Amino acid sequence: MGVISSVGNDVPTFWKNLLDGVCGIDYVDDFQGTDLPVTIAGKVKDFNPEQYGMDKPFIRKQDKFCQYGMAAAFQAMADASLHAEGEEQNIDPFRLGVYVGSGIGGFEVQIRETAKMLEDPSGKWVSPLFIPTMISNIAAGHIAIKHQAKGPCLDIVTACATSSHCIGEAFRAIRHGYADAIIAGGCENATVPLGVAGFANAKALTRAENPKYASLPFNKNRQGFVMGDGAAVLILEELEHAKARGAKIYGEMVGYGNTCDAYHATAPRPDGSTQARAIRQALEEAGFDETRDNLYINAHGTGTHLNDVAETIAYKVALGDFAYKAHISSIKSMTGHMFGAAGAAEAIATILALQDGIIPPTINLDCPDPECDLDYTPNVAVRSEITLGISDSLGFGGHDACVAFRRYQ
Repeated sequence: MGVISSVGNDVPTFWKNLLDGVCGIDYVDDFQGTDLPVTIAGKVKDFNPEQYGMDKPFIRKQDKFCQYGMAAAFQAMADASLHAEGEEQNIDPFRLGVYVGSGIGGFEVQIRETAKMLEDPSGKWVSPLFIPTMISNIAAGHIAIKHQAKGPCLDIVTACATSSHCIGEAFRAIRHGYADAIIAGGCENATVPLGVAGFANAKALTRAENPKYASLPFNKNRQGFVMGDGAAVLILEELEHAKARGAKIYGEMVGYGNTCDAYHATAPRPDGSTQARAIRQALEEAGFDETRDNLYINAHGTGTHLNDVAETIAYKVALGDFAYKAHISSIKSMTGHMFGAAGAAEAIATILALQDGIIPPTINLDCPDPECDLDYTPNVAVRSEITLGISDSLGFGGHDACVAFRRYQ
């Protein structure tokens, strides 16, 4: 596993800060002096791409979303000790895939090159690298080049559900025999002025001025979500292949659900029915048993009024009375909303919660919304020997995804 985020640029730091309730949201220096209504975000800090196998010419050319994805994949491949070439080769390159997506792609590149075009409509100053650095699939392409992954390579784009769908579809591809291992996840760098203006004018972002009390999932005081950047990548590998090479195994992926609200471009279906169907699909495939399982749900939990209420309803529709027994939390209270990278970051948190027997908190949950009346693990981490963990993601366009994991035994 590998991660780049506002709360840490490696998995151990990311996980420790989540358990300690550290908030990565802060003022954005780049926004000072603008007239933007929002000047806070969960930006990546202290990021040095050269630490992750990227050279200066590559760094100079690539948008940050691609750099973040490359860094998370570099960490994950090193963690997995997986090699498709050289003396240490332990996987057929045609059996190694990449499913890494981005909700938006090269936003900074788009803005920079658009400004050139507006200044000189002849277009002669637009970079010849504009297209191959802006397109959202380029991170998956460069990850494949770096690690010689010649198997299936897909860039799924489903807004905030992107990386959960990447993980789920990778799971299916491996299970149905199309690959032995897949580098799966997402990357995003959307907290640029244009992105902030767009989401703010859509009334999706909080206007809170205190960055440490801004992302408030399931809190009655919530005003909207907080933007965040970063990347998260997991290596999914067929079990027998992993065992044969003595791989370190964090957990077992056991289920995946995929539905669409078919309701509204940005608002979730309010009765929770379609979201619940994705959750039930993942739970049924995972062999969920109310009498034996201790369930953790890593919620989408954006801190918008519509999402948090609809998501709470979806859990009740999917689980019935058992919803009140489940442990639930939203790490977006600390990371902000990482868009295309969110689902993979939350999948990592889910797997580590299973491995360590501890639930990360939803921080700042000091005034629970009466409509959100489940156990959202307020403020401090809680120890619990959970047996099954799920993470659900809900994206603009009505895209619903849910992934399920068990501790490997």
